[in-house]
This record gives sequence, C-alpha cells and structure tokens, in this order.
Amino acid sequence: MVTFPNAKINIGLYITEKRADGFHNLESCFYPVGWCDILEILPAETLSFRSTGLDIPGNPESNLCLKAYHLLKQDFDILPVSIHLHKVVPIGAGMGGGSADCAFTIKTLNELFALHLSVEQMENYARKLGSDCAFFIQNRPQYCFGKGDEFANIAVDLAGRYIVLVNPNIHISTAEAYSGVKPLKNEIDLQEVLQKPVNEWKDLVKNDFEKHLLPKYPIIENIKNQLYELGAAYASMTGSGSTVFGIFDEEIDTKTQFEKYSIWQGKL
Repeated sequence: MVTFPNAKINIGLYITEKRADGFHNLESCFYPVGWCDILEILPAETLSFRSTGLDIPGNPESNLCLKAYHLLKQDFDILPVSIHLHKVVPIGAGMGGGSADCAFTIKTLNELFALHLSVEQMENYARKLGSDCAFFIQNRPQYCFGKGDEFANIAVDLAGRYIVLVNPNIHISTAEAYSGVKPLKNEIDLQEVLQKPVNEWKDLVKNDFEKHLLPKYPIIENIKNQLYELGAAYASMTGSGSTVFGIFDEEIDTKTQFEKYSIWQGKL
C-alpha cells in the first residue's frame, strides 16, 4: 500500500504553560497542507525499514514508522512488513512531517491487517509516539490544545485560497525552540478570531516562537516580509520553525524570490 503523509501548518501558536511532565500546553489551529512524503508498506518475510529522499538524522531503528509498527505489534499478531519512506517534507521545519509518517503508518497497518481500529483508538496509539501524531489520524483542520494532542472542531475553511511554504533549509530542534519560550496565558480566543477575514489575522494571530527565533534567524523574518510584499493575506512561521507560509487569494510566481530554498505551493 502506498500513501502520501502530508504536512500541516499552525495558524496561531500560543504556549500557555509548562506542565508537570515537562511538556508544554499550547493552543493552535492545525491545518493540513499538500506537501507530502511517500510511504509504502507491504507484507514481507521479515520486518525492514529503509528511507530515501531527504536524509533522516538518527538511528533508522528509532524512526517513528517502526515505532508505530512495534506499538501495534504489542497488541495484535500482525505479520512483518517492508516499510519504505521517501522523505520529501523538510525535517525540523515545523510542519509535522515525522508525525504524519507515524500516523499514516498506523492507518495503513490498520487497513492492511483489517484491525478494525476506530479513529479514537488510532489517535490513542498515535499519542503515545508524539504530541503532533494524533492530529494526522483525522487529518483535518482542528483547534488543538493540551500538548497539541487534544482536539475540538473549528470552522476554518481556506478552500480556494493558495498557500506558499518556504523552508530556508534551517533545522530548528524542538529543544532549541522551547528553550526560549516564556509560557503566557493566551489573551485572545483563537477559535473566535479565526472566524474573522484572513486579511485581519495579521495583527491578531501570533506564533509565540517567532518572538525569540526571528531575531536569532533573521532570514526567517525576511521570508515572512517577502511573502507580505508578494501580497499574502496572512504570513507566519509554522510550528517551532523554520518554515514560513503565506496565504494568498490567487496563485503567484515565487521562482525568483525563493530559488535558494525548499518551497512548495498549491491550492488549499
């Protein structure tokens, strides 16, 4: 079976408090976008994992796809599989690429072996592997809170608009991003604010990581400013960076502005 684990953007991201377990509580709107990896999972005589495309740092044995397999294997007598991940979505880029790979592995194994897991059951497995993983089970716009693994419906519809995602090929680790954050209670109702027209979000909807990461990485702020200059209705860093996205009313030509970077654009 071949699937296409897609990335997500954060529309607004507020770090509201540090938890007793060392994680942070947050508020955000997660919105799926079309920048995708390619994941193939096939029955095999022995379990194997390989990756192509972008280089994935770390030990392949600790890849989230394999962790997802082993997690389900604890509860179900599933057969060995061959997992091939072709990595396209930049790593350490704030788009949840690894989390999507994990969630799509769970969904694929559920279908491949007819495990009949419910959405809730798959989300609970995904939560054990990473804060963003559970989102990609339903893979639809949601208001996210807690560690980013609790969800509520949100009426945000960007259908028909265009998005440009620019990654300046900078890897920002989660530890680096959170080391500069000062948790504060969110003073706006994000669900309510996102009902306003997109071009009103600029002065209202913030990403808390920008406050300390933009001065440290001026190129990220430059990209954000360029997207506004090109006519973006709204632009922001996503997640803990370093990717920046711009939402546009119509398709634009970005070849000359961002030719040195990794870029994806398409219709939402």
